[in-house]
Amino acid sequence: MATKTNAVRLAEQAGIPVRERFYEFDEKDLSGAHAADAIGMPQEQVFKTLVARGEKTGINVFCIPVCCELDLKKAAKAAGDKNMELVAVKELLGLTGYIRGGCSPVGMKKKFPTFFDETCILWDEIAVSAGARGHQMILPPEALAQLVGAKLADIIQ
Repeated sequence: MATKTNAVRLAEQAGIPVRERFYEFDEKDLSGAHAADAIGMPQEQVFKTLVARGEKTGINVFCIPVCCELDLKKAAKAAGDKNMELVAVKELLGLTGYIRGGCSPVGMKKKFPTFFDETCILWDEIAVSAGARGHQMILPPEALAQLVGAKLADIIQ
């Protein structure tokens, strides 16, 4: 059994019921669709964590269903900015403490403005990265949003 990640510990410390799912990941396919299939959940219920930089607001975090694309115009509007662009993969670790394929909205190095696509509330539970490749945590979306101070917004294409 893999050890608990910081993200899982933080959720548990906040009193949030968390279930963990581990799966074999492929370095060549770090897609959220692969993660969703591997843990047996619909792609609409598994959320990926994307990090973007706003012209005025700086770094922002967006969680969206793995089957969807982030709408950068909607993301910028939700963050109160004019423009938003995804950060380069090589910047992820330094900014968040996480690597591509293991980026969790919970337990980043710094607290960034965070936004969840509003579809998350259609589910009793959603899955997000637990902070390591091949490791997802499943928890109630409202509790997760509260834990990370996320706002719900329409941010997908």
